[in-house]
Amino acid sequence: MGIELINRVTGTLRPTNHPYMNGPWTPNFEEYNATDMEVIGKIPEDIDGVYIRNTENPVHHAIGRYHPFDGDGMLHAIRMHGGKAEYRNRFVRTKGFLAEQEAGHALWAGLMEDPRKSLRPGWCAQGGLKDSSSTDVIVHAGMILSTFYQSGEGYRLDPFTLEQTGTEGWVPIDGISAHTKLDEATGELLFFNYSKHAPYMHYGVVNRVNQLVHCVPIPLPGPRLPHDMAFTKNYSILNDFPLFWDEELLKKGIHVVRFHPNIPSRFAIVPRYGSTDDIKWFEAAPTFVLHWLNAYEEGDEIVLDGYFEDDPQPKSHPDAPEGYERMMAYLDQSLIKPRLHRWRFNLKTGKTTEQRLDNRDLEFGMFNQKYAGRKYRYAYSAIPKPGWFMFTGLVKHDLDTGTSVSVSLGEDRYASESPFVPRLNAKDEDDGYLISFVTDMKANRSECILIDAKNFEAGPVCRIFLPHRISCGTHSTWANAADIRADRDAIAKAAAEAAKAAA
Repeated sequence: MGIELINRVTGTLRPTNHPYMNGPWTPNFEEYNATDMEVIGKIPEDIDGVYIRNTENPVHHAIGRYHPFDGDGMLHAIRMHGGKAEYRNRFVRTKGFLAEQEAGHALWAGLMEDPRKSLRPGWCAQGGLKDSSSTDVIVHAGMILSTFYQSGEGYRLDPFTLEQTGTEGWVPIDGISAHTKLDEATGELLFFNYSKHAPYMHYGVVNRVNQLVHCVPIPLPGPRLPHDMAFTKNYSILNDFPLFWDEELLKKGIHVVRFHPNIPSRFAIVPRYGSTDDIKWFEAAPTFVLHWLNAYEEGDEIVLDGYFEDDPQPKSHPDAPEGYERMMAYLDQSLIKPRLHRWRFNLKTGKTTEQRLDNRDLEFGMFNQKYAGRKYRYAYSAIPKPGWFMFTGLVKHDLDTGTSVSVSLGEDRYASESPFVPRLNAKDEDDGYLISFVTDMKANRSECILIDAKNFEAGPVCRIFLPHRISCGTHSTWANAADIRADRDAIAKAAAEAAKAAA
């Protein structure tokens, strides 16, 4: 194995009994480059691209209680080409990360504390929080866009080298949330943000050459906590769920989440380049949805698939340390009970219909991104470990037949979010692989696995051992190398044409 230790980040964090700073969630501080890694099986030669995953790695002791979503963002990337793999990982050098490196200690209170405890103003739409860019990651316009779920600035990195270029210039004043969406058919990036002041949400479009071309308000009744969005070929879908901050306590600067079961879920369906006046609102059963799968148009209807939470505000976690009962409850998927679910919105009648697709606890769904916004057949869901924000296996759903197959990773082995990797010159929708980073606690190591989507239950076709055991985390993406190069060529062409026109 060719391993190069690039850097060890300086911090103040020391061993602690915090449930999300130990075991599979133990933070990483080292940054590596690695080639010629040990492999069991054979790395497929029919894929060419990069898998990137975001994780939370707190460098300093928290101000007050620590929530795992507060941790500093770190990207882990594995480049695959010609049957070979190269791994590297880097902290996202956010403004907050650099300021705390200079100060030598934490400067911002996190999700579980009053933002007014922060020692400096934050960069998030929600006030004093640090934008750690630790939630989501996508590749658009030939570059990584790393984002934070509380609406931050958005950071750009090179997908092949993880070289960092700073914040994104087109981001609106209220920031962008995690879960920006890429339409691979057009190269457009769709995004939303949310804040604590009217209109409380915006939605926008960035074109293939990274220019902001559309941004409109999506007025809400008050501050809300949307986490994801979806889109079809012609429409974008935003949401207003009845899980949001207690309005009276929020006036006092206290952030306490309440579920309001007597208020319906609401969905805003707007044409991709539509105005506020073009929004059509639909109502549905009260719930909260953390993550969507896909959406598409079928006749007069918009079909939307996602994970309906049967208990969005669960009881306190019975096994949590004192002071962390609520935090661990919201991270325990077996208490929240997210179930694969389908909504249909009829654009002519205004009627909503709903259908349960699977009664198991499932989350973090993925699918072949070539079918994003289009009718699709196959979905891939993660199986959560009861009690924890970790995944023990994966499920492949055939949405046409209603059948599914699953694979377990084995005892004390935990997957990452697992995108679909299309084969080069793929012939059909499931012609490819699922890819994931796996943290193996028994072997005290991490690996990258690939599972043949057409032979799902057979398990990994290869296992690539990383130079260190990596922390569990949140979201990931796969980007094809050909798409990255094409987008960069389009940007270069647009720049040359603009320069010619200016001359």
